[in-house]
Amino acid sequence: MPLAVLYSRGRSGIAAPLVTVEVHVANGLPALSIVGLPEAAVKESKDRVRGAIINAHFEFPAQRITVNLAPADLPKEGGRYDLAIALGILAASGQISNQQLDQYECIGELSLSGALRPIVGVLPIALQARDNGRKLILPRQNIAEAALVNGIEIIPASHLLEVCAHLCGQQLIPSEYQHIANHAHHPDLDFADVQGQYHVKRACEIAAAGAHNLLLIGPPGTGKSMIASRLPTILPKLTEQQAQETAAIASISDQGLDVGNWLRPPYRAPHHSASAAALVGGGSNPRPGEISLAHNGTLFLDELPEFDRKVLEVLREPLETGHITISRAARQTDFPARFQLIAAMNPCPCGYLGDASGRCHCTAEQVTRYRAKISGPLLDRIDMHLEVPRVSHEILRKGSPGGEESSTQIRQRVVAARNLALARAGKANALLSANEVKQFCGLSEPGHQLLEQAMDKFGLSNRAYHRILKLARTIADLAGCETIGLVHLGEAISYRKLDRQSQ
Repeated sequence: MPLAVLYSRGRSGIAAPLVTVEVHVANGLPALSIVGLPEAAVKESKDRVRGAIINAHFEFPAQRITVNLAPADLPKEGGRYDLAIALGILAASGQISNQQLDQYECIGELSLSGALRPIVGVLPIALQARDNGRKLILPRQNIAEAALVNGIEIIPASHLLEVCAHLCGQQLIPSEYQHIANHAHHPDLDFADVQGQYHVKRACEIAAAGAHNLLLIGPPGTGKSMIASRLPTILPKLTEQQAQETAAIASISDQGLDVGNWLRPPYRAPHHSASAAALVGGGSNPRPGEISLAHNGTLFLDELPEFDRKVLEVLREPLETGHITISRAARQTDFPARFQLIAAMNPCPCGYLGDASGRCHCTAEQVTRYRAKISGPLLDRIDMHLEVPRVSHEILRKGSPGGEESSTQIRQRVVAARNLALARAGKANALLSANEVKQFCGLSEPGHQLLEQAMDKFGLSNRAYHRILKLARTIADLAGCETIGLVHLGEAISYRKLDRQSQ
């Protein structure tokens, strides 16, 4: 039969839509045409496929060959369709059997020698292939990433000849089923390295337990960046579903996926010169930005006011919705972006406002202009505003009298509090909806009076009202209390520092 049908996978955001590869061989002048909205790299596959087939000692048909990549309205890019096209030509020309091709999905770029080269974005492909009940043929270099998916039969190959021998039943390739264990590399970071700063560590513990956003304010050299870099060491591990969501984003990005650490929450720290496209994603063929690469993890923005204001404003929507939609003339792409924002800033342009050294000479107008770089709506979405003062020389020299807690000790309390929240609502406290806040964050009458007084005195918004309640719920969980007490609520209100200073 001069027609062969195979299956492969395209790319649209973090999705891997099915692409049906139809190959027809007919009499006529020798030619190979590829239709179905292929981009330049796909059009060039005709030369790679011809060289691979000939160098694998097969016969390249001297006939008219038409390759259709369906659906036609889905843009096709990269060399991932090379293997499917080559197998289709061989099947349509009768050189290999096409009876079982519908059981497989094929991806991989071919070299002129017929060797298979790895591609990016394998994890979303493996997830979709599993859900459709097909086996996946892929380059051997991609096996570690694909093996993160349970319940899929993977056929790894190094050469076109291996694939053909497997499909013809001459020499079967052993299927790979093993699930790669998490051999996480623990960086040499620990909260025990941070001397003093007990109230800051306490705030980080609360932020980690409830996935709350945190802003650290203090002079240079007080440890803001040092503390933020250690926050991932106290976060709970990701569930397998969360890890697969996060890994799928990393898989399609330029940085690739670190298979050994895939259960660790991601930590991203872009420079303040980053553009809006770098932060939220973009491009003619949209790629994920930093906020999506930080999905289910932490996004750290150091020197917050130094970011362009327009760049910061694009964070407002994903902080609320947990996803970002990138619109282009031809299509829209949606990326998940449920991240925890940790930011750091100086109190004034010179950085020394309120410092005991008295080095600050900034005027009130300069300080106001500097802080105005961060809009009120963005600050409203940050649950905790915290001052980070200098540590005394005595503590730096001798250390804290009672010693410093390690990340392991703090993480145990964080995990216990997070488990309470998950058992109660199935999500971290920071993600509670308005109805869930009413259901799980109830206050006593004195608590309502205290919060109403704070609302009136500091001019807090309704959003800040709900965020204070969520924060108080986390503080109560850390204390092991079923109800929110006045002490928990008072601590939550105390973290709205910039709201208080605006009065």
